[in-house]
Amino acid sequence: ANFREQPIYSTRAHAFQIDPNTKKNWVPTSKHAVTVSYFYDSTRNVYRIISLDGTKAIINSTISPNMTFTKTSQKFGQWADSRANTVYGLGFSTEHHLTKFAEKFSEYKEAARQAKGKSQDGKMELATSPSQESPAGELSSPLTPVTPPAMDNINGTDDPCDITPDPRPEPSQNALAFTHSPSINKHWEAELSALKGNNAKLTATLLESTANVKQWKQQLAAYQEEAERLHKRVTELECQNSQTPVIKSQKTELNQTIEELESTLKDKEEEMERLKEEVENANELLEQRHSLTQKLQETELHGRVLEEQLLGAEQRLEESQEEQENFRKSLRTLLEMLDGKIFELTELRDSLAKLIEGS
Repeated sequence: ANFREQPIYSTRAHAFQIDPNTKKNWVPTSKHAVTVSYFYDSTRNVYRIISLDGTKAIINSTISPNMTFTKTSQKFGQWADSRANTVYGLGFSTEHHLTKFAEKFSEYKEAARQAKGKSQDGKMELATSPSQESPAGELSSPLTPVTPPAMDNINGTDDPCDITPDPRPEPSQNALAFTHSPSINKHWEAELSALKGNNAKLTATLLESTANVKQWKQQLAAYQEEAERLHKRVTELECQNSQTPVIKSQKTELNQTIEELESTLKDKEEEMERLKEEVENANELLEQRHSLTQKLQETELHGRVLEEQLLGAEQRLEESQEEQENFRKSLRTLLEMLDGKIFELTELRDSLAKLIEGS
């Protein structure tokens, strides 16, 4: 019954997870596009989205009725998985692939809702068994971690699963020794319940590994089909050898087309060279313009300096002229004073001469 989980729809996309620290940035979980598949488990009547990158399960999300797939752009969509405590994102190559994936999501979400309504009591009983060990939903998605780093444990080899076989012999021996103690019995009942939960986890992990193997087998079968198709194509091409004239004609046409494309490419390369030369010339002109602009600025600066020097010289000239005018005025005043003194001396001389003559 565990082998009834089959892929019902597959596509290719780039896988992302929300950054657990910032809850804002997307962290790519695959370096290239990977196969993303919807799986249906007829035994448990659940739908899951699974994607593998090599041997690593990068997406393992059980579809629940309260999930919503949101298109955030023409080629990108996302959904939140509360059980995994993360948000998954898928980037598609075309809008058509995104739309198809969203339609399948809605379809399987509705199917999950109907299945949950029909088997509500059964699911409640299943949920009570692992409740002592982990939150509900661990069985349907055993490899989905609470925190993103735990996704490396895709083969179920994490520590909680490895230690389950060790305690089994001890409870049976101690139970025989303490059969009359109620507290010991309760302790071993709790241990037995925990072991049942771990056993369920190991079983679910085995189911996941089986699903991975089946998917690899399907991929191998697809590769074999592709190889057979290529072999048939080679056979067809060999049969077409009888149609050599047609092939030669097609070859001639292809050669002509190639020559035309090469000629066009050559013309484009010449045009690119011409454009490069024009760009270089334009760059030279820009450099010359920049140089001339600097020289013009220097000339303007020198002219302003000369203007300042000329204004200073004019001011000094005016000051010198004023000084000369003042000097001339002083000389005139001095000459007038000298003329007066000379006239007085002349009168004094004449007076003295008269006195000498009179005596």
